[in-house]
Amino acid sequence: MSVSDEQRAASPSEYGGANAHAFGPGRHLRSRSKVLPEHARGHNRALVLQTLYHAGAMSRADLSRETGLTRVTISDLVAEFIADGIVIEMGVREAVGPGKPPILIDIDRIGHQILGLDLSGPSAFEGAVLSLDGDVLERREVARPESPDGDAVYAATLELARMLVAASTQPLLGVGIGTPGVVRPDGVVLSSPNLGWSNFPLEAKLSVDLDLPVLARNDANAAVLAEYTFGDAKADFMLIKLGRGVGAGLITGSQPLLGSRFAAGEIGHVVVGTDGGPRCACGKDGCLEAWLSVSRMREALAADPGARDEILRDSGTRMAIAIAPIVAALDLSEVVLSGPADLLDGILIDAAIETLHARTLEGVFEDVVVRRTHQDDIVLRGTAVMVLSGQLGVS
Repeated sequence: MSVSDEQRAASPSEYGGANAHAFGPGRHLRSRSKVLPEHARGHNRALVLQTLYHAGAMSRADLSRETGLTRVTISDLVAEFIADGIVIEMGVREAVGPGKPPILIDIDRIGHQILGLDLSGPSAFEGAVLSLDGDVLERREVARPESPDGDAVYAATLELARMLVAASTQPLLGVGIGTPGVVRPDGVVLSSPNLGWSNFPLEAKLSVDLDLPVLARNDANAAVLAEYTFGDAKADFMLIKLGRGVGAGLITGSQPLLGSRFAAGEIGHVVVGTDGGPRCACGKDGCLEAWLSVSRMREALAADPGARDEILRDSGTRMAIAIAPIVAALDLSEVVLSGPADLLDGILIDAAIETLHARTLEGVFEDVVVRRTHQDDIVLRGTAVMVLSGQLGVS
């Protein structure tokens, strides 16, 4: 008995066969949900686009072999994608034998663009027009409001988004936003003290004002998607993003971890130690963010340049104290840091590694890697992954 396209689409192994694309490994997030027959077509659409995105141009016959879907199904889906302007024919492949040379197809990578906004910067909100491969094509920024006034922050966000819309040169697939704070899957910012937002419907409001699809997520959760999709990260790691605040994104078993309150990775307001410490924006003393935020470390270094090694070593130690239980509980392979190289590289990371090893089980966690990401614009690139996933099912 032959295996149906619906059964093939339901097999997780079908998602592991995509070839590498130019920017790096063709990896993607693993779905844990059961595929029902009525969902099979959508699943097949995502499978085809996912394969093309990571493998690049190929013939319809190649696509059928790569995905395990029948040629009839591939032909129908490709015709639908071409009609929608998602996929284009690239011309014929050079013939290597008898017969008619096949026509190559690919996602229309230059025919669409994505807008990305990063609201996590210490002094400015940054935005970019991005290609479907996550490359920055145009940049814009606006000054960050000095006080956490929610209305002023949204006005600045909308201004930045409209500047980017004007700078775009192709139809827009959507808008992605990485914002500090706890963000629900529907784009409502439940809490963002640094921006003055509480239960703020950022995604819905901006979508109406721009008349475009919008996806809003926590900035660290956006960054972890970029590291996973475009970077060198393993299938289980934590990304800690250091900026005006401190947050983390988690992927375990190739699956993003959000938590029941959508607050997984909110480590910035965990109190580190029992020795007090700097006053945090949340009102407590000694939060990790109060020790480790970029603005705090730069202020401390400016106030006492001679204590640079001590300040950075203490910051790295405090960070490791906070994350050691997480690394052990989730059995993570890597901790990836995103932030300024002059602060993170060297003393801070060395102190973090030493403390992490000292505070986890000997002989088990010595191979845990702590490193800085090699990616620039990691939140902006993560917003591109969000839009690709939300609009095309590609990750």
